[in-house]
Amino acid sequence: MRWTVSDGLTAYPDAVATMERIAAGIAAGTEPETVWLVEHPALYTSGTSAKASDLLDARFPVYETGRGGQFTYHGPGQRVAYVMLDLNRRGRDVRAFVQNLEAWVTAALAEFNVVGETREGRVGVWVKRPDKGDGYEDKIAAIGIRLRKWVSFHGISLNVEPDLTHFSGIVPCGIAEQKFGVTSLVDLGLPVTMDDADVALKKSFGDVFE
Repeated sequence: MRWTVSDGLTAYPDAVATMERIAAGIAAGTEPETVWLVEHPALYTSGTSAKASDLLDARFPVYETGRGGQFTYHGPGQRVAYVMLDLNRRGRDVRAFVQNLEAWVTAALAEFNVVGETREGRVGVWVKRPDKGDGYEDKIAAIGIRLRKWVSFHGISLNVEPDLTHFSGIVPCGIAEQKFGVTSLVDLGLPVTMDDADVALKKSFGDVFE
């Protein structure tokens, strides 16, 4: 496994080109499996199930992408982990792979005593918000993947300390119900840095995938 952390903000088109190059190399046996941790400038991406009506305010650049899912936001303060793994040798089971990604994020959150949960019909990882009202939950991490020759790319995004108002330009992941919002580790009152999040993600990855 190769772990790479990029400093500063990585342009989204550059990230896609790098992912595609590494994924092709993994399929060809010339690149190792890779987890790449980045931050992006503020932008929106649309997945293969995105509805045009869910783009409410294109205040940031919008990129169409081949990953699954709908609209999502990336920006400073959010840790994006691009996961390029060879499912030819890890098992060609897409559902199990997504569940492992969810378990990875949930385990990383547990390092900060945050209980992350998954919900049928709502992709990603959620936290209960009883302080907002009965039944309220906020998404703290999004998941969207793509496979080519059974090598994965794209991955997960964990909200560490992004500007949560930036999510208001879209209907995140197509979920418009008022009781389902977005949150971050810092929004939950935790003084977590990006470096802290990276340590938790690396530790938890080994627990789930290795």
